[in-house]
Amino acid sequence: MIAPHQLQAPLSKLLGDARLVPASLPDTDLKLWLIDAQNMNRAFSPDETRCILEDPPYWAFCWASGLALARFLAGQPHWVEGKRVLDFGAGSGVAGIAAMKAGALEVVACDLDPLAIEACRANAELNGVSLGYSTDFFSQADRFDLILVADVLYDRANLPLLDAFLSRGREALVADSRVKDFKHPAYQRLGILDAMTLPDLAEPWEFRKVSLYHAARSGENRKTL
Repeated sequence: MIAPHQLQAPLSKLLGDARLVPASLPDTDLKLWLIDAQNMNRAFSPDETRCILEDPPYWAFCWASGLALARFLAGQPHWVEGKRVLDFGAGSGVAGIAAMKAGALEVVACDLDPLAIEACRANAELNGVSLGYSTDFFSQADRFDLILVADVLYDRANLPLLDAFLSRGREALVADSRVKDFKHPAYQRLGILDAMTLPDLAEPWEFRKVSLYHAARSGENRKTL
């Protein structure tokens, strides 16, 4: 299976020998276009390292938080069944695709990066589902039942968005393995899930422990795992 040109071309420009391949995600029925693990098993040149840091192809990975959230929705589909869902900072689209396969009425994949939107399109097609797409969260109407957020808080500048999520959805599920001092009065931690980034980046063990947080507007029921 040949990777979509609109994704392979920019990846090749960044890392000349890198290739996207359809990869099955462990303990799920999902597949994503991901960087071939063999491409990561080498030393990168200084120029490659600079390019990766300046413009990382994060949409070509399945980050641990996204994988954990996708597995969670597959195992507990009542969170999304018959609901309108927005996948914020969608990246590869893994969480939104999992929500759609778990019975969501509608899923909008939202990401600032046009390449991430293309990755979501390609991955949705790979999994036989249809998504909506947006590059502007704040242009969306307040009409969603649930906002999904995975691996967005690695940039602490995004922490104020925790308040914004409930401006567009009645509830929010946030999966994160990076923020160790997560404190927000609207969010409660539901539990800790095990997952890893694919392809494997040999991340520290603590980044494989994904915390799942839930927030709801006033009047909504508090929930547990």
